[in-house]
Amino acid sequence: MIFLLLGVLALAIGGCVCVVWAERGGPRWVRGVALVTRTAGELLSSAQKSRGRRSGGGSDDD
Repeated sequence: MIFLLLGVLALAIGGCVCVVWAERGGPRWVRGVALVTRTAGELLSSAQKSRGRRSGGGSDDD
C-alpha cells in the first residue's frame, strides 16, 4: 500500500514539474504531460465541487 501511495505522489510531483517546465517552453512531450496533469486536476476539482453540491454541505466559495 505504501508503494502505491509513493507512486501516486511521484506522479503528482512529476506532473507539477512538467507543468512548470511547459510554461517555460519545454519539449513537446513535456507539454503533453502538462496538459494531462492540468486536465486531471480540473476533472478532480469539478468532481469534488459537484460532490459537495449533492451532499448539501460546503461553502458558497466560487
